[in-house]
Amino acid sequence: MTQEKPKIVFYWCASCGGCEEAVVDLAEGILDVVAAVDIVFWPVALDFKRRDVEQMPDGSILATFLNGAVRTSEQEEMAELLRRKSKLLVAFGSCSHLGGIPGLANLFTRESILQAVYFDAPTTENPNRVMPGSRQSKGGPALPYFSNQVRRLDEVVEVDYYVPGCPPLPKIISQAVMKLLDGQLPEKGSVLAPEEGLCTECPRKDSKPEKIALKAFRRPQDILIDETQCLLAQGLLCMGPATRAGCEAACIKGNMPCSGCCGAPGRVRDQGAKALSAIASLVDSKDEHEIDQILASIADPVGTFCRYSLPASLLQNRRNI
Repeated sequence: MTQEKPKIVFYWCASCGGCEEAVVDLAEGILDVVAAVDIVFWPVALDFKRRDVEQMPDGSILATFLNGAVRTSEQEEMAELLRRKSKLLVAFGSCSHLGGIPGLANLFTRESILQAVYFDAPTTENPNRVMPGSRQSKGGPALPYFSNQVRRLDEVVEVDYYVPGCPPLPKIISQAVMKLLDGQLPEKGSVLAPEEGLCTECPRKDSKPEKIALKAFRRPQDILIDETQCLLAQGLLCMGPATRAGCEAACIKGNMPCSGCCGAPGRVRDQGAKALSAIASLVDSKDEHEIDQILASIADPVGTFCRYSLPASLLQNRRNI
């Protein structure tokens, strides 16, 4: 009698779809995954319905890889359903791990977001000023409720493991799946990626000066970037010192600064605060006015230092800023 394969689920909430594409980017490697597991729910790729999951016994799924932050009532309901049906729940990618890019919406109120989307956007034509509601029409479906803020997955349900990245590298995905199948599980709550900072695997680490002193910070479009030199030494805001290794420095190999998608290294509480501390130490001045001018050259500090991690930061939302 053929032994039943472990059941695996992939699902997304508030995200862009990049994590789903990362699974497909396993290429031939996805055949190894499919051979080892039974994917029983993956709506973006296969024809499954919510009722299929609802009919499964609780705990019958080995692991759910859930990407995306949680913003709507439907996303919260699906997170709770998949948590109940799964032995292990994995926060898959930056959005479920830290809040991700959608988490920057916490800089604004729910009302201002709806106002901008349905009334104020340059491409919006809404002369009757119609606003979607969540009330159920007679005999029709109810729209999900759009909540007051973006939440990480572990703010809604208990999470067993985290797979970082925007999106996670296929190598990290494959290793994470195989760890779950082998039963060689690390401590619950672990991030399934290296603990050290990205600078340890940066191909330019040998070019980093012992001391960097900057009179201004630059954006990538402002200069012709030297492909061999440390990006911080060129005045670019590289998040490498405050970011977890594991992505194999993909952005830096593409001659762009790290934007911090893998979150903070191990034992760092707040990625944005760590980055701010590292960047502040590079300012080459003792004059208060000049320091202000140098720091003013940083465009969008919150969006730079907390780009993927605002809901996980000490700031969390606009009421604390």
